[in-house]
Amino acid sequence: MNFRKYAYGLLAGLCIAQTAVFTSCEDEPDKYEIAGGSPTVEYVRLPEKADSTITAAEMEKTICLVGKNLRSIKKMLFNDQAAVLNTSFITDNYLLVDIPSEIPSAVTDKIYMINNAGDTITYDFHVIVPAPMVLAMSCEYAQAGEEVTITGDYFIQDPYKPLQVLFNDSTLRITDFTSISKTAISFVLPAGVNPGEVYVKSVYGTSKAAFQYRDQRNILFDFDGTHGGQTGGYGWYAGAIATGGIDGSYLHFGGAAMLGKVGGTWNENAFCMQYWPDGTAAHPDLSGNAAFQAMLDTCDIADMALKFECRVPSNSAWSSAALQIMFTGNADVTYNTANNQYYTNTSQPRGLWMPWVSTGSYDTANKWVTITLPLSSFNKTHEGQPAGVTLTKDRLTGLTLFLWQGGVEGTDCNPVLDIDNIRIVPVK
Repeated sequence: MNFRKYAYGLLAGLCIAQTAVFTSCEDEPDKYEIAGGSPTVEYVRLPEKADSTITAAEMEKTICLVGKNLRSIKKMLFNDQAAVLNTSFITDNYLLVDIPSEIPSAVTDKIYMINNAGDTITYDFHVIVPAPMVLAMSCEYAQAGEEVTITGDYFIQDPYKPLQVLFNDSTLRITDFTSISKTAISFVLPAGVNPGEVYVKSVYGTSKAAFQYRDQRNILFDFDGTHGGQTGGYGWYAGAIATGGIDGSYLHFGGAAMLGKVGGTWNENAFCMQYWPDGTAAHPDLSGNAAFQAMLDTCDIADMALKFECRVPSNSAWSSAALQIMFTGNADVTYNTANNQYYTNTSQPRGLWMPWVSTGSYDTANKWVTITLPLSSFNKTHEGQPAGVTLTKDRLTGLTLFLWQGGVEGTDCNPVLDIDNIRIVPVK
């Protein structure tokens, strides 16, 4: 239980102060007996603060009831959720208990204490349930009519105040869900949803998502110019562009075999896109625009993530090699200093995306999904070892994607990876 970290120091103090009533602490640990009569609670406090008085606390929080005849309590509930009573932490005057972790179905804002005779004594106390925590959306670029899932926590459906997902500056409200759990909600995206902030509202409050729907911020590559990103790569291997995807044109990797042996396949024609800036208006540094610079001025690397939409068809599953994501500075490579030596430079930190490792094979069931990779994780070598250095802002001028190596053996496959809307966005 959570209160064990307080137990020795707190109960030692209680043993000294309450010797007459707490002899079981040291002398007779096996002689605990439920007392007769009924309890009286004078106040509730925090275990670590003897002079505190509280009237509310969060779920799973450890609290201390102070009163009289507390050993007469046989059962305790917070609202309609039963608490676990540990007799080692109960005296006539003090009772330590964890507030239950389950969200109450019926909120009465009371503690119910039931004695040995079955009588119930109440005490006013509010259990704080957090507002929704909104972490991710299965596909941030989903189209109207597609089912999406939002994950997070504290998605509470209340019959009197139903759960809502809010779009369009909170004017478009979704209350019809295909499934609801405490950590995930699914629904069909309606027509008329505009790009922008997403909120989830429950009976316990409203929270803004850590993402935006059809996020337009800092798009590096949209592969068709509709969102201001580059329309493709620029280097020895610009990458194959296909049309008709989730959001127009997209980058397409595939059409060749990938051996399961580590580093067994090197195929830049089928699995590589390079963007090497040349300093011109057509091919500038990726981080050169004003909006990107404003983000870099206010966000650390640890506060940003690379995002993109990806589709791996079920008939072209992926089971070997890593998608090497290499941001390059102008000191590493430009169009005018063209080279691929940075591929194997162990001082060139990069991100490695290998979702197939945990399951042996990976596909997205023919759907587009949003992938989020924290920039703080861009600290690997091409073989999956620590690079010894981390990604820095001066390396956000060029980008290479290459399906190769990774340091983990897989199985032979003919993978297809479709990628769109590559962007860097704040996540904190």
